[in-house]
Amino acid sequence: MSMLYQAYQNHMDLTAPWRTGAAAALKYLNLVPQGASDRTFGRLAAALELISRASLTYTRPAYGIDSVTVGNRDLQVTEEVAYATPFGSLLHFRKVDGPEQPRLLLVAPMSGHFATLLRGTVKTLLQDHDVYITDWHNPRDIPREEGRFGLEDYTDHLIDFLGQLGPRAHMVAICQPSVSALAAAAIMSEDDHPARPASLTLMAGPIDTRIQPTKVNGFAKSKPIKWFEDNLINYVPVQCKGALRQVYPGFVQLTAFVSMNLERHIKQHVELARHLAKGETAKAETIKTFYDEYFAVMDLPAEFYIETVRDVFQEHLLPQGRLMHRGRPVNPAAIRRMGLMTVEGEKDDICSIGQTLAAQDLCTGVRTYRKVHHMQAGVGHYGVFSGKRWNNEIYPLLRDFVHVNA
Repeated sequence: MSMLYQAYQNHMDLTAPWRTGAAAALKYLNLVPQGASDRTFGRLAAALELISRASLTYTRPAYGIDSVTVGNRDLQVTEEVAYATPFGSLLHFRKVDGPEQPRLLLVAPMSGHFATLLRGTVKTLLQDHDVYITDWHNPRDIPREEGRFGLEDYTDHLIDFLGQLGPRAHMVAICQPSVSALAAAAIMSEDDHPARPASLTLMAGPIDTRIQPTKVNGFAKSKPIKWFEDNLINYVPVQCKGALRQVYPGFVQLTAFVSMNLERHIKQHVELARHLAKGETAKAETIKTFYDEYFAVMDLPAEFYIETVRDVFQEHLLPQGRLMHRGRPVNPAAIRRMGLMTVEGEKDDICSIGQTLAAQDLCTGVRTYRKVHHMQAGVGHYGVFSGKRWNNEIYPLLRDFVHVNA
């Protein structure tokens, strides 16, 4: 299994000329004057489009956030790398001539896709906050000489990034990194770090997966950790900068995601072909935009993946008070003078109700009046941080919580 990634990459390299040829043929076919093509031309164009798109990309898509409305003004937004390591960048969405607003670090998960999955979250937050995001780099592009990247390294990155933001910044963690975000806040509080966050918001995060376990939690506990090492960890292909680095490949993760809703994905591609054949450009573009993002995959460092499965989902170290960081215990009770907000979704089948709320009981040093919990009715996992309910019901609560603690 360890050479599956190499075999996959070889296959994609061998079939690349077919996709390139299809894209070139489609370009020339589109030069046919409008009205001159018949149904056959439409079907041919649809077939060429699907062939040219039959691959994954390992490059981060663009965030595409060029402006944001603040009050009654439209402000230009530029992306600036405020700080970077080989494994990630602290990306700043700077508003040109914008007002002074609370600085906020949005912590993106390492889950097989790029941080651009949170572009909608970023755009909403930008209305009232000075937003930074953890823009993780693809391990297949990171040379082995740069070393390992495990769960402790993730936590260290959050501490370093908050150090770059300076005092009184706020941290919002989405899903998986909630554990590292809570650990970073605890360590910085215990050390009286000047840049410890003024508030911490954990959204749909697996703080204690013993509570109402989901199918995802059940799968993580159904196999010994060695099974995950033997069956899911591969070497980065020799064609890549990160050659022979051990990773959990993005294409393997995507295969698992697609298989969970295979019928839906097949139906979507049938619909895409139909829209293309009929010349329904707008409808086709909606589907293409979704899959451009969905098929942009990122590998996970093997150490990070294995340690997350073991420490978070199998051994539950944080809620049991046994999580260590660089040889010292992680003590959430050390968190004081910090606002704590937890958010969960009623229909979340990845991180069920109660798993994120558990952070409230762990943080005994936070005064009750500085704790906020919100359970959003009618939303699943992604609805906690994207979509209408996020924009209209969850975000106003988070915005007010951050501003109260600013």
